[in-house]
Amino acid sequence: MSPLEPPRPRRVAVIGGSRIPFARSDGPYATASNQEMLTAALDALATRFGLDAPGAVGEFVAGAVLKHSRDFNLARETVLGSVLDPRTPAYDVQQACGTGLQAVIAAANKIALGQTESAVAGGADTASDAPLGVNDALGRILLAARRAKTLGGRARALARLRPGHLVPDIPRNAEPRTGLSMGEHAAVTARAWGVARAAQDELAAASHQRLAAAYERGFFQDLVVPFRGLARDQNLRPGSTPEQLARLKPVFGLDRREPTMTAGNSTPLTDGAATVLLASEEWAAARGLTPLAYLTAYETAAVDFVGGDVSGGEDGLLMAPAYAVPRMLERAGLGIEDFDLVEIHEAFASQVLATLAAWEKRGLAPVDRARLNVAGSSLATGHPFAATGARIVATLAALLAERGGPGRGLVSVCAAGGQGVTAVLERT
Repeated sequence: MSPLEPPRPRRVAVIGGSRIPFARSDGPYATASNQEMLTAALDALATRFGLDAPGAVGEFVAGAVLKHSRDFNLARETVLGSVLDPRTPAYDVQQACGTGLQAVIAAANKIALGQTESAVAGGADTASDAPLGVNDALGRILLAARRAKTLGGRARALARLRPGHLVPDIPRNAEPRTGLSMGEHAAVTARAWGVARAAQDELAAASHQRLAAAYERGFFQDLVVPFRGLARDQNLRPGSTPEQLARLKPVFGLDRREPTMTAGNSTPLTDGAATVLLASEEWAAARGLTPLAYLTAYETAAVDFVGGDVSGGEDGLLMAPAYAVPRMLERAGLGIEDFDLVEIHEAFASQVLATLAAWEKRGLAPVDRARLNVAGSSLATGHPFAATGARIVATLAALLAERGGPGRGLVSVCAAGGQGVTAVLERT
């Protein structure tokens, strides 16, 4: 190879993953920080794969969506508080609900280009400890007091304080451009695609039943580590049935007739963290580690959920994977029928069903439901925003390895801001 010739990309192996059980917000992890949760997941991964040796990990890439100012260097601080070599470089990424998968992609790119031999990717989020901001009026007063040159000037600024100024700005799960929550956006999309309530409840019940079955057969033994008294995802309801879910009252889309989205077919606010180990084949072989699968393709997309065809369903907030997946598969020369397993992040049951319908509209074959989210997904596990992508990658890789022989899996993650992050995992 000449000095000017670019290096040929190497295969990127998924070696394994580790996460803590996901918990409902304001529950067992109410006092746990992003760093504490992410460190627990990282340390468990490091212990399992012997990553505490000097130089064992080339890089750590992670992020969080709900971050305090103290978390500005979350990934690096997590490394410093973990068993990893403190000389391990680390940096943060953030792409809303796609953060965990985008962290995987960022780490994989460096491995593929030969810039590092191994990396850990992941994410954490706590909805329990979301940062509270001071309201704008209080902020202006405090800044004026700080800028004052004299004691009297500071006193005059602070004398403007009123009780109403002390009310904090509570974080809202709403899009800044529209003021609508993610659930309200999803309700618009569900209506546009004609997604029925019964279909949503059926998908949600299947997610709980499949997650429960996976725990019972020991599938998560090497993927989930106990934390703060939890050994399983707290949101899991093994006995969920469509009939039970049908009794719940709608909570989104109440401004229209016959709303269909309930707390049961929507993802709850959740706390948790997840990590996944990626490496070159040479690094894995040198350590006697067998890759679970290989990351072979990925694609991102975005839609105009503000001025686009929102009411028609094409540009709904969570519909970007409807564009990213067909584009990725065309580039890879694949069709849906070429996949043994399909993992779609279940932000809402309606969003999964709308995505499936959109793929078919764009010429992809129907997804065999027996291959969809076979070990449950976010409706059952919960959804700590930045952790979900790493959870799905580790789960899908383990599912492919469990099957034995060649196989292929698809990952589709929708994200706030009208974005989508998707990927392909393969075993050969």
